[in-house]
Amino acid sequence: MTSIERIHTGARMSKIIKYGGLVYLCGQVGSGDTIADQTRDCLARIDALLKEAGSSREHILQATVWLSDMADFAGMNAIWDAWVPEGHAPARACGEVKLARRELKVEIIVCAAEVNFVN
Repeated sequence: MTSIERIHTGARMSKIIKYGGLVYLCGQVGSGDTIADQTRDCLARIDALLKEAGSSREHILQATVWLSDMADFAGMNAIWDAWVPEGHAPARACGEVKLARRELKVEIIVCAAEVNFVN
């Protein structure tokens, strides 16, 4: 039976969960004043966590993007489209929600395949 590996685990959540060749990341947010700044920073955090978990943006299977205001959709997509490697776009959903802090504009949750998973 495959075990569940939890990385950077606190009382409320783990930043990374690895199970059965899949990598689940908790929601990532970014810093900055604009949607572009926050999206760029958020995606850099995702890159770092995926690398730590043995995966990469080329292996993302699914992404959920939450925006505090759908008026930022085009601005977020401009950064997203440049970040996703050509031919590796994941299944993705995007919606508007009230995020945890007023200054947050975007939160992204991803699930990816572990690169060298051996069952």
